[in-house]
Amino acid sequence: MSRKQLALVIDLNVCVGCQACVTSCKEWNASGAAGPLSDQNPYGADPSGTFFNRVQTFEIGAFPHTETVHFPKSCLHCEDPPCVPVCPTGASHKRAEDGIVLVDYDKCIGCKYCSWACPYGARELDAHQKVMKKCTLCVDRIYDAALAPRDRLPACVKACPTSARLFGDIHDPDSEVSRAIREEGGYVLMPEWGTQPANHYLPRRKTRLRIHADELVRAANPLLVEGHLPKPADDAATFEDASV
Repeated sequence: MSRKQLALVIDLNVCVGCQACVTSCKEWNASGAAGPLSDQNPYGADPSGTFFNRVQTFEIGAFPHTETVHFPKSCLHCEDPPCVPVCPTGASHKRAEDGIVLVDYDKCIGCKYCSWACPYGARELDAHQKVMKKCTLCVDRIYDAALAPRDRLPACVKACPTSARLFGDIHDPDSEVSRAIREEGGYVLMPEWGTQPANHYLPRRKTRLRIHADELVRAANPLLVEGHLPKPADDAATFEDASV
């Protein structure tokens, strides 16, 4: 069997774009070994924030046959990561024991070479610490013996309410992630770059949408009587009265 390669498998068919993975990732890593993850001027004209995981949401198709797509994206932990050989200090490295790509903050000089080399835009410069940061697959969590085995998962995987995120060894043919990739037609992002991303996506399964013409016409409010909506009596109790 080939060497272990930990990775995420994301099911785009059930991701609802709730951002739970984003917020849980930020919370765990800001207080863990990777933190702090700075946010500067977050509500101003030129905000700066460091996130390991982002969910891009966009609409595809033409009315009335439109769909909303939620696309989570983070470091893909490539098996041949282009960010590693360009690093002049060796801060960016790929672990032999589990395939996780990490950054050694003590060696990083914030030159951004790794961000220029990464075709996926997965590297971010922490504006406060002046070092490059990225998803670690919660390496400080998945190996923490103090946690129950069921909790030794990346924070994003634990937080996902729809189980859209799977985690495991894609080189183990019997793992949950390997079976999902085989059975659901999992694919990698931009394979033409030759980076062999470890993270995979499960495709959206198309469902034929049938809309009749009368369904595109807004129906009248069923409470509408003689052209007027019902109103409470002037002396009727209000919400404010009930809350006193």
